[in-house]
Amino acid sequence: MLRPKKKITKRELKEDTLVLTYFKVQNLISDYRKQIGIVAVSAVVLLGAGVVYNNNRTANEQKAAVELGKVFTYFDNGSYKLAVDGIPEKNFIGLKSIADNYGSTPSGELAMYYLANAYYKLDDYDKSLKYFEEFDTDDELLKTSTLSGTAACYEAKGEFLEAAKYFERAARSTSDKVLLPENLANAARDYILAGKKEKAVDIFKRIKKEFPESPQLREAERSLAELSV
Repeated sequence: MLRPKKKITKRELKEDTLVLTYFKVQNLISDYRKQIGIVAVSAVVLLGAGVVYNNNRTANEQKAAVELGKVFTYFDNGSYKLAVDGIPEKNFIGLKSIADNYGSTPSGELAMYYLANAYYKLDDYDKSLKYFEEFDTDDELLKTSTLSGTAACYEAKGEFLEAAKYFERAARSTSDKVLLPENLANAARDYILAGKKEKAVDIFKRIKKEFPESPQLREAERSLAELSV
């Protein structure tokens, strides 16, 4: 007899959904963050864009990068409200002002990504969605992270069908052997919650066939057995 599957709480979903993508993105931008300290000497060009800015845009990028550098301490310590709003009296403008005022610069774009994640952590899912949708990147990993972040917001709002669709998009956007099955499994779980069990079955079968060495294999096998009862 099958044991009933443990019910995943909303808090557990919130904490688990983006963890793999988050740490991968942290590795991706760690080199960029190291450059923040020397931005006064040389403008940082995020993600190897290699674009030559005119003097005004270069100055804006330098200012945005300096302000973004101030944010990291607060964000990494979990002070998301301060990271978003800044501390004006201490000449710290925060992520929202950086994103709104310097969104056309590489650092301003990255601020949007952090702002979306900060709002997610603050349970403000509508604002998180707004900035995830505004964030634009050609980098595969950041694009995947943005799509899975959007999915996580819809999941937290209880819009499971929309969440499942975005998790599928996140899976399609990457060739990463960790993130791809992780996003597929998230999509399948949300399809179950949305009452679309057939879609979940198809996805779990794909995981079983294409990713037999992934951590999601056991979940796929267990879920397929339960869904067939």
